[in-house]
Amino acid sequence: MKKLNIKNMKKSTKSNFITYAMVILVFAVVQFMVSGGMMSSLMQGLLVPLCTYSIVAVGLNLCVGYLGELSLGHAGFMCVGAFSSAFFTKYMVPSGMNETLRFLLAIVIGTLVAAAFGYLIGIPVLRLRGDYLAIVTLAFGEIIKNVINVMYVGRDSAGLHLSFKDKASLNLGEDGEMIVDGAKGITGTPHQSTFLIGVIILLISLVVVFHLVNSRSGRAIMAIRDNRIAAESVGINITKYKLMAFSISAAIAGAGGVLYAHNLSTLIALPANFGYNMSIMILVFVVLGGIGSFRGSIIAAVVLTMLPEVLRGLADYRMLIYAIVLIIMMLFNWAPKAIEWRQRFSLKRLFHKNTEEVQ
Repeated sequence: MKKLNIKNMKKSTKSNFITYAMVILVFAVVQFMVSGGMMSSLMQGLLVPLCTYSIVAVGLNLCVGYLGELSLGHAGFMCVGAFSSAFFTKYMVPSGMNETLRFLLAIVIGTLVAAAFGYLIGIPVLRLRGDYLAIVTLAFGEIIKNVINVMYVGRDSAGLHLSFKDKASLNLGEDGEMIVDGAKGITGTPHQSTFLIGVIILLISLVVVFHLVNSRSGRAIMAIRDNRIAAESVGINITKYKLMAFSISAAIAGAGGVLYAHNLSTLIALPANFGYNMSIMILVFVVLGGIGSFRGSIIAAVVLTMLPEVLRGLADYRMLIYAIVLIIMMLFNWAPKAIEWRQRFSLKRLFHKNTEEVQ
């Protein structure tokens, strides 16, 4: 039998395996705790948001860490995915379609619509760099949120009606039903998001990004990040690969938005939901978890989402402790001494010392 040498396993493959194993292990532990009644209802309510923010952070890290472009509009892509999928679900509820099939189609629609917006926005935006690109993507997120807030969509026997004025201007018949009610958003969306679905989408997102960054296209994307002029000089299509990475990043954010929308009975495009603060929060997950580290983004998203809720009983000291944890995480990831310590006790060294060849 051919021997399997763990020491000679590719570093990227080993890292990917550890990330998959971490997600699956956490899922198994959480399921055990829930089934055993060892987890509070508050923590159970956080499970889907944890998956949502982890998925969106993974998508943004692809854009920031591997494409090298700072985007502050991922809350906008999340918003697009959330509202397009919720619109489809609300529209199809009376049709009697199978709930599982309807939800799967909603995930596909939300992901594809976000990817399409990412592609369309990326064509003009990716010509910019640095702060200019960040400002334009931030503007996109704000525009999307405000457009949805003034959108009224209803339906009756005559079909769909759209207005940007008010509900009365739709002139719905007696059998009319509002689907998108302006600033009130979409109400009555079926609660179909679960922790299992969230973990599955997270794993699929990880498979997509790992496959991309370890492929020939991924190497071209990283070459563009490192030196745009050199990459162009050897024949790499700059526009093609930047649009590819940006669209996939937007699509993953849209998938997170679908999960978010179907975890709420009422979906409203408030600034707290899809505004500037949401984009900054996701960026914080990426930076604190380590730019270019998908596993770090997941860990940071989980820790920083849970922390305010865990510390809620401390009242006034809650945000102080939250800020201290942010500082500690930043130092742990970026301080030279901390990096040196992490390299000394890295998994590679542990594998090198403690593993042997197995049959």
